[in-house]
Amino acid sequence: MKKSANNNPIERFRQYLLLEKSLSANSIDAYLTDVAKLTDYLQQENISLENTDIDTLHNFVAALNDIAICPRSVARIVSGIKQFFSFLVVDGFLQQNPSELLVAPKIGEHLPNVLTVEQIDSMEAAIDLSTTYGHRDKAIVEMLYSCGLRVSELCNLKLSDIYAEESFIKVEGKGSKQRLVPVSGRALKLIGLYMPQRSAYPIQPAYMDYLFLSCRLGRPLSRISVFNLIKSLAVSAGIDKEISPHTLRHSFATHLLEGGANLRAIQAMLGHEKITTTEIYTHIDRSRLKNEILLHHPRNSGK
Repeated sequence: MKKSANNNPIERFRQYLLLEKSLSANSIDAYLTDVAKLTDYLQQENISLENTDIDTLHNFVAALNDIAICPRSVARIVSGIKQFFSFLVVDGFLQQNPSELLVAPKIGEHLPNVLTVEQIDSMEAAIDLSTTYGHRDKAIVEMLYSCGLRVSELCNLKLSDIYAEESFIKVEGKGSKQRLVPVSGRALKLIGLYMPQRSAYPIQPAYMDYLFLSCRLGRPLSRISVFNLIKSLAVSAGIDKEISPHTLRHSFATHLLEGGANLRAIQAMLGHEKITTTEIYTHIDRSRLKNEILLHHPRNSGK
């Protein structure tokens, strides 16, 4: 391929899709939208295209999962990213393709992993509270579980969003839509224990109102930082499951349903626009019921 004088790899990719692949304008826009998701993520993490490796791409896919992008959409994004990196190698921008081993998620009905209350307690117990971030991390786990927050909602939560006397927090979800979510006394207590630690952080003036901060940088935690925290705590707690911050949100909803909560109430607390999104938790409940029947019903004994 003859290299373009244009030094912008994304613009060269666009020209390649237009002139050599002869794709439609809509298809080109779809590819560039997928690439933009990646480049936005890399900019947030201060990683260049040249320094992108397979671990970075795995973390990028994990970030897509943590903001509840469906497996079909993630698979499409992964496909677009793989084509982009293949082009960068052919174009001479990169010597190696970091996306060669990147695997798209399987498409189909996916029932997310759910943790027990005991497993969540064991994750919190695995935290070393003597560190400068111990109480922060414990409060993070509790807020994800007891409020059912998306990881982006947790990272953007502000002190001014907490109404402790009323036991509510104000959450800004997808599309900048706001909702009020009940917050437990346990979560408020853990936030209170974290606040003295937080006051010792080098907080940047622009981030004074954000609740969960990096103890080193004094700015809001990134989604990947929270993802890595939850993965690490799961390993420390001996939990042999693939989990992420979203697993705690799934556990929140499933435990509410099992406890008899109304599906519409769960929908409101999760911030789902459509009830069909919330109905996945009825599938989880039904699958558990089926397993209980297969295990305990006398007609199935001995099988």
